[in-house]
Amino acid sequence: MPKYYARTFLPWILLAVVSGFDDRAGAAAGLVAAVVLLGLDLRRGHRADSLILEASTSVFMAALTALAFTVPGSAALDYGASLAIGWLALTAWGTLLLGRPFTEGIARRQVTAEIAATDLFRSVNRVITAVWAASFTVLAAALGCVQHWTPDATALLVAVKVAGFMVPAVFTARYPEHARRRHLTRLGLPLTEAPATSQPEPSVR
Repeated sequence: MPKYYARTFLPWILLAVVSGFDDRAGAAAGLVAAVVLLGLDLRRGHRADSLILEASTSVFMAALTALAFTVPGSAALDYGASLAIGWLALTAWGTLLLGRPFTEGIARRQVTAEIAATDLFRSVNRVITAVWAASFTVLAAALGCVQHWTPDATALLVAVKVAGFMVPAVFTARYPEHARRRHLTRLGLPLTEAPATSQPEPSVR
């Protein structure tokens, strides 16, 4: 999962780094990376529900690139980082409202159909998606404040971004096993070793 998230957020990383030198180049780099990654995943046959972030990223990068080239002096470009994370927050909240948490499609790649059909699997992913959505929301607000009040504080911007992504990433890595063990305890079942997938056992509903 850490490898997946690092790959998925590559366009955003390129946007943040390259935009430090040129807004148009940063937006274009992010767009190219987003489209290439989405294309590769589609060719590999990944399900659409596991590519929600990739598709959303491509849409945002296309819009930002269009803005950067047509209105290069736009004040919105000064808030590129906060707008980008805000877009991710809207995407995450939207998948929850639609009953299709984006992490569920991602997690299906690593588990059996039996595990993916359990109530516990769905519950775990609703919680994880909610944590990502909340983290994106807070991070977008924090970045907006930093970009408004101290736009040249590069170190602070980086620190805020790292903290904003690390918290939900660590939670994602640890919560499934915690939820599985808690569920087994509630049912009075023995705490067996978790399967290699890091998601709940097939028999746990």
